[in-house]
Amino acid sequence: MAQARTLTDAELDKALAYAQTTKAAVRNRAILLLTHLAGMRIGEVAGVRYCDVLSSDKQVLSEIHLRAYQTKGNKSRVVILSERMQAELTQYIAKYPPKILTNPLFPTQRSSGFTPNTLTHVINGLYRQAGLNGATSHSGRRGFLTRLSEKGVSVRVMMQLAGHSQMSTTQRYIDTRPDILRNAVELI
Repeated sequence: MAQARTLTDAELDKALAYAQTTKAAVRNRAILLLTHLAGMRIGEVAGVRYCDVLSSDKQVLSEIHLRAYQTKGNKSRVVILSERMQAELTQYIAKYPPKILTNPLFPTQRSSGFTPNTLTHVINGLYRQAGLNGATSHSGRRGFLTRLSEKGVSVRVMMQLAGHSQMSTTQRYIDTRPDILRNAVELI
C-alpha cells in the first residue's frame, strides 16, 4: 500500500480553502488541522470528546490526554496543542458548544460521533474535492512529522509527539522533499 502524500503548505491551504466552502466548514477545518498541527490519527480525532479538550471552566486545554481506548496502540498518550490549534478549537467550540461534556467533539447528525472509517471518508473526500490526489486521512500526520523534522526536531521528540514506541516507525513518516534536499546541499 502506498504511503499517504505529504502536503506542502500551499496544498494544505488549498484543502482548508475547500473545507471553507462546505456545509460544516468550521468542523472540517478543525478536523483537518488536528491531523496537520497536532499529528493526531483520524481514529483519535473521531474518539476525542469535549471533556478531553476543555477545562472545568470550558477553556481549551493546551494538551489532550487520550486514554488507551482512544488510541491505535491501546496506550494512553498526550497530544500537545499549539497556540494556533487551541485558537482553532476555540472557534469550533464557540460555534458548536457542548451540550454534554462527555459527547464526541465532532458529533454526526444523529449526535453520536463519527467512526474512524466514516471520518476517513469525510477527510479523503475533502482532499479529493480540493484536487489533492494521493492525499488521505493520514497525510496530516505525515506532514506534521515531516515539518517537525525539517525544523530540526529530534526523532526522539517526534516519536513521543506521535505516540510511537519505535523510532523506525517515526522515521517512516518523514518525507524528504526536493527543496529540503536542495537546502541541505547548500549548507556545505
